[in-house]
Amino acid sequence: MEPAQPANRVPADRTPADGQTPATAGAAEARVESHGQPAGEPAPVAPAGIARQDQPEPSAAAPLASSAPPAPAEVRRSDRSPKDMAISLLVLLIPIALLLAFYRGFLGGDQPTPVDPAPAIEQAQDAKAFPVSRPAGLGEDWQPVNARYQTAESGSTLRIGYVTPEGKGAQLLQSNVPADQFIPTELTDRAQPQGQVELNGRNWQRYNARENEQALVLLEPDRTVIVVGDARENELRELADGLR
Repeated sequence: MEPAQPANRVPADRTPADGQTPATAGAAEARVESHGQPAGEPAPVAPAGIARQDQPEPSAAAPLASSAPPAPAEVRRSDRSPKDMAISLLVLLIPIALLLAFYRGFLGGDQPTPVDPAPAIEQAQDAKAFPVSRPAGLGEDWQPVNARYQTAESGSTLRIGYVTPEGKGAQLLQSNVPADQFIPTELTDRAQPQGQVELNGRNWQRYNARENEQALVLLEPDRTVIVVGDARENELRELADGLR
């Protein structure tokens, strides 16, 4: 009679199940014994190459979806209405308009700055390049705003610019540059004589000039005098008649 075997022991000569190799059967026995291992005995180690069935394989980390709220500045821009933008624009424009009004009304921002033409006239007289005439008899409402004497290879020119009593522009030119070169340069190539005007005993030619301008031209042997501007003809005549 064979001795009795313990209940928790598996017979060593158990025949492997159909379809299992001895190695597979050994691994199965090891798993069974590991689950039923009494306390204090080391757990059996599974043979190399056998994957653990009770541990899931690590999966790739899923990408984190970006759910950050929009920046505060973007939120504010999106919440602005056309009315808010118009109010902001008015807040900027009102101070600028007040400054312009103060500049024009109290500081005379639109008023031309008068100059003294005497130094330029004296420089032209000292050069003795041509006879120089001075405007005389003009009222205080005639304001000279620029004056200069220029010398070039073709000749010399004295220029004096005025703001007329009506607020228009007029320029007095005296030069020894040849007239056939001087007149087209100052009045454009399309300038043509329009008739004669006698002023202070001199015969002046009326010329068309640049857009919105007209001119009076005095031709003399040693100089050419031009009075030109967008002023009315009566003011141009007053300037030309005052030359002495």
